[in-house]
Amino acid sequence: MPEATADRLNILLVTSDQQHWNTLGFLNPEVSTPNLDRLASQGTVFSRAYCVNPTCTPTRASIITGKYPSQHGAWSLGTKLPETEHTVGEDFRSAGYGAALIGKAHFQPLASTPQFPSLEAYPILQDLDFWRSFHGPFYGFEHVELARNHVDEAHVGQHYALWMEEKGLKDWRRYFRKPTGTIDHQYHTWELPEEFHYNTWIQERSNAYMESCVARNQPFFLWSSFFDPHPDYLVPKPWDRMYDPEKLTVPSVTPGEHDRNPPHFGMTQTPRPDFSAYREPDGNAMHGFGSHLQDRKALAKDIAVYYGMISLLDKYIGRILDRVESLGIADRTVVVFTTDHGHFFGHHGLKAKGPFHYEDMIRVPFIVRHSPTVPAGRVSEAIQSLVDLPQTFLSMAGLQAPRSMTGVDQSAVWTGRSESARDHALVENHHQPTTIHLKTYVDNRYKLTVYFRHGYGELFDLGKDPGEVRNLWDDPASQGIKQELLQKMLWAEMGKEPMWMPRIARA
Repeated sequence: MPEATADRLNILLVTSDQQHWNTLGFLNPEVSTPNLDRLASQGTVFSRAYCVNPTCTPTRASIITGKYPSQHGAWSLGTKLPETEHTVGEDFRSAGYGAALIGKAHFQPLASTPQFPSLEAYPILQDLDFWRSFHGPFYGFEHVELARNHVDEAHVGQHYALWMEEKGLKDWRRYFRKPTGTIDHQYHTWELPEEFHYNTWIQERSNAYMESCVARNQPFFLWSSFFDPHPDYLVPKPWDRMYDPEKLTVPSVTPGEHDRNPPHFGMTQTPRPDFSAYREPDGNAMHGFGSHLQDRKALAKDIAVYYGMISLLDKYIGRILDRVESLGIADRTVVVFTTDHGHFFGHHGLKAKGPFHYEDMIRVPFIVRHSPTVPAGRVSEAIQSLVDLPQTFLSMAGLQAPRSMTGVDQSAVWTGRSESARDHALVENHHQPTTIHLKTYVDNRYKLTVYFRHGYGELFDLGKDPGEVRNLWDDPASQGIKQELLQKMLWAEMGKEPMWMPRIARA
């Protein structure tokens, strides 16, 4: 193992969960994010960044494997990333780094079977004696501190529950839902005191990990993985009333926009849509396949709380950034902020996530800071994909990425030495074995979405129609560009095949 030295670059990845790309203060004056604004002013904002799948498990697995979901195997929610998959944490550890994940993992499902065991499943999820002694290794991270609940969900447990007890909140169950806790569902105001919120926990433990690495003169790869602003819309006081719903923009559907879309779009705009035809064996739940009709006043309140969750999140991200500064390692630490996928809160008449590949769902906020090499105050339209993170992290640290990774190295783009590293992004969504299986190809101007075994699809000209309200799939004048994009999508699929080793002989 190479010797760890103090001049090696640290990698700090900070992620939120299900955050719309336009919910940052420097882009949207209706929301306050002073710390992320500061990060943006000190680094480069990439305005064309995309997830690889608009759900948690597949994208999060791609972030550590450098592979697409169709390659690493965690193809949807309710599946798991095989433990046999190589991860970027292993590469950093082999190079003498510390590697830690603090917060949300979601590499494994809430259920466990003998064939597919899960450490993130019931009942081990809430076996606090187990988590008291387990901190890894876990998917290449030698140190993990985990939780699984969004806001007051009953899934609370693991290291977060232990931390609450250690901090003196012995009756923490009274703030969480049955059957783990003692309460029914809360709306908008979470009675949990902020000092025991998981944002506080993630910030405190992230800072403690960085401090320990600095103390032992060891470079680190740290993923601080926050849970907010993933719904339900719930946040402690006073953040629940930070924003006035009456003063916020409430997105809405454009009349007639779904007339040219695949049928499931229009079905969401009806009171009781019947999506039973999409259900399949081994398919489990279908996110987004229900009615998306909303009351405008209720939606405005949801948005206000969503923004409150983001502002609270920003506060604790700021404390992590402050600790990087006070430890004297800012010049040696590459900081990346992003999220796992986007969110709908009224856009196109939709709410929450689903198989709707609008920019609201697949485009993500993306900021990179490293003052010695990354230009400050810059906005770049170079296309980024979350599958590129492992290769680029390793490259920034001067390490070789394994050939099994299928993203691209963006380090020259991050540091301003190159305008772009890719001319497209691919987004997968395989949520049922066959009936909900779609892929999207997006380049500098166009977006094409294809559905498995269906003749319908989506084609948007993002240059002329940035709001994505006119689907050109069946437009006679657009058939030439559609055929061109279909060919480019096929080439992109062929181009992302893994080649784990070079050819070393003629035969």
